[in-house]
Amino acid sequence: MSKLRLSLDRENFLAKYWQRTPLLIPQAIPQFKSPIDADELAGLALEEEVESRIVEFENDNWQLHSGPFTEQSFDRSAPWTLLVQAVDHYVEEVAELLKLVDFIPRWRIDDIMISYAVDGASVGPHYDNYDVFLLQAHGQREWRLGQRCDEQTPLKADTDLRIVKDFQSESQQLLSPGDILYVPPGVAHWGIARGECITYSIGFRAPRIADLLSRGVDARLESLSTQEFYRDPDLTSINRPGEISIEDSRRAKNQLLAALNEQNDTRWFGELVTEPKYQLEPVSLSETPGIEDLQQAGTCIGLCADAKLAWQQADDNVVVFANGESIVCGNAILPMIILLCSEGLLEDAALADALNDPDNAALLTALLELGCLELK
Repeated sequence: MSKLRLSLDRENFLAKYWQRTPLLIPQAIPQFKSPIDADELAGLALEEEVESRIVEFENDNWQLHSGPFTEQSFDRSAPWTLLVQAVDHYVEEVAELLKLVDFIPRWRIDDIMISYAVDGASVGPHYDNYDVFLLQAHGQREWRLGQRCDEQTPLKADTDLRIVKDFQSESQQLLSPGDILYVPPGVAHWGIARGECITYSIGFRAPRIADLLSRGVDARLESLSTQEFYRDPDLTSINRPGEISIEDSRRAKNQLLAALNEQNDTRWFGELVTEPKYQLEPVSLSETPGIEDLQQAGTCIGLCADAKLAWQQADDNVVVFANGESIVCGNAILPMIILLCSEGLLEDAALADALNDPDNAALLTALLELGCLELK
């Protein structure tokens, strides 16, 4: 699986298609074989900690059912689709597929959802607010691509799903194993199984602007002096005393923007985009491996499947972001954190070198305590 490579001109894709227009990539992974089958996917959907859904189409309506499920849940007469979220957190071979999109920043990746559908099944015409690569893993699925959508697009009111009320098909693509369809945010799409099929959805995360504003303002308020006030040295005389003029509002807005632009510490952004999607189990410090454990012969260490790890280099330090927390480090840790983020693993000489460096060893200890790393 680690030898898989995406048949794609990366720079051309980013310049012409990313967040712009859909792209079909025929045989992006030639001779692709799914590392998980329908029975194994159904087995995951039985587990309480796994997010899963079944979408059923009956009587001209889409119905949504939430897991965990029982074996009897899969005995249905109407066309149905099983969707299991974050399968890369549970199946290592599925997680390896994330390397196909390693040319996109790691913090933008969300997870890999896998869907199994019986013949004719669908989750309906819909649109997402995120980018997705749809990898056909087994069987065939027909994809109909439609119009651009936003929050003003009418949706069907009689379902818990976000079904586009007036879907306008503009093109159709039939995907076979190894084919990939890239769909940017806001483009309506409708997948229909042609026979039993399995599809992988490699999804990306993007913070809401409202969340960026909230976190950025909160961070700025912590550093802003309470003795800074609104100023109007350019005030001119007025003849309507109760009026707030357009100029007053403009002046206030400009001073607000100036205060935000003085924000030098951007750690809030890294902390926001590395917050885990799912609640993590508390890490017991008594059970957390220490440096002594890592120094045992043959030990290697790797990223946990659900870890959110990123870093940012400044002039005199490197800030590491791990599961919503930030750690300020010296520049000496840069080679190690680059390797860890790209390969997801430290072993042999690389691990030994890291453990022999106090800064690297301290960072590894912190990442262990934050639940980002595990012994392999």
